[in-house]
Amino acid sequence: MTVTQNKITNGTQVSDTSVAALDSAWLKQLCLEAGADDVGFVEIDRPEISDQLDDILTAMPSTKTLISFVKKINREAIRTPFRSISNTEFHYIDHEIADIGHKIVSKLEAMKIAALNPAMGFPMEMDRFPGKIWVVSHKPVAVAAGLGKMGIHRNVIHPKFGNFILLGTVLIAEEVKSHSKPIDYNPCLECKLCVAACPTGAIGSDGYFDFSACYTHNYREFMGGFTDWVENIADSKNAIDYRSKVNSPETVSMWQSLSYGANYKAAYCMAVCPAGEDVISLYEENKKQFLENYVDPLRNKKETVYVVPNSDAERYVAKRFKNKKIKQVGNGLQPQSIRGFLDGLPLVFQREIAAGLDAIYFFTFHGVENVLATVKIKEKTVEVLDGHQGKADFKLTADSQTWLKFLSKETNIVWSILRGKIKVKGRLKLLLEFAKCFPV
Repeated sequence: MTVTQNKITNGTQVSDTSVAALDSAWLKQLCLEAGADDVGFVEIDRPEISDQLDDILTAMPSTKTLISFVKKINREAIRTPFRSISNTEFHYIDHEIADIGHKIVSKLEAMKIAALNPAMGFPMEMDRFPGKIWVVSHKPVAVAAGLGKMGIHRNVIHPKFGNFILLGTVLIAEEVKSHSKPIDYNPCLECKLCVAACPTGAIGSDGYFDFSACYTHNYREFMGGFTDWVENIADSKNAIDYRSKVNSPETVSMWQSLSYGANYKAAYCMAVCPAGEDVISLYEENKKQFLENYVDPLRNKKETVYVVPNSDAERYVAKRFKNKKIKQVGNGLQPQSIRGFLDGLPLVFQREIAAGLDAIYFFTFHGVENVLATVKIKEKTVEVLDGHQGKADFKLTADSQTWLKFLSKETNIVWSILRGKIKVKGRLKLLLEFAKCFPV
């Protein structure tokens, strides 16, 4: 690489005519001094992050390398049943991640090296909601950088620190001399303690992940949950009517999130994970004691669990947790486009409710958006394909804007069918079965 401006390599200034890349050891030390606990480097053309390329290069077109770093979390703060302690820790380390990224960027910019640190969490690009609102997906970058592997709970498990970490990424406009490679094993023990502790059944013992169940409860005071709460206020006739929908603890909990930063309702999967060199000894020394100290208090905790009506999560909580109160809520996931609707189907799919359904649906949308799509539901799986593929059991043709209004409950599907805005062909039972698989 020809260095067009003075750069630092191995701590030494490089002249404008030199051919050099940044020294990896020097750059790692810079990051560690900024407060990171571990660091890795990923080149921009790495296949593992190819699906992020457009957003990364839109954020900073000159990006050549991604710096991935981790910051440790205090474990006991996350393991406690008191979520106030856990959320204080999350917020504190969130700010630390932002501070570390800022320090790295500031030091590099002082050396005339263009750099950018996207947010670890919030704020995000909310004009995209409910689509991809983040700029960089930190987890796959961290895995590519050798900072861990994804466990069945969908958290990155660092080989030393376990999953008690938060992640940050810095984009830089220079190459480095050597890049990091993924680790060759997965620290995940597949002990299934995360499966046992999850209050919504979001983590299947076979590795399946129910996004909707996790999102609806754990993120109740974020994004979609907040939208649902606001709409409860708007729909209420008066204070008494509002209190019949939202009790006082829920209202003040939302106030707390608005005042101090949105709070997680669970994150129990992270709390009980025993993987990682610094973590595993406590589990291996006495597994029974580990369960009694860290898993049972979360499972036995009396709390409200938020679920979408008629969802797999609602059935799971009723069956597994007699001590937890079920509350039906909306998840606030209202697609703003037909593509958003189709992309969101796998995220809200309810595989247990879909048991026994074997059907192919053809969707034809016209008007503002012209889209052909196929949705296949079989053996408790869903597949969304572009175009019409296979032989349809049910066909639906709709004006795209009318369909989006139906999804947001702004119009009635029967009235839309009578007006010819939506046309269906096939057994109506199949449409009803389809709707059951995707409750919101």
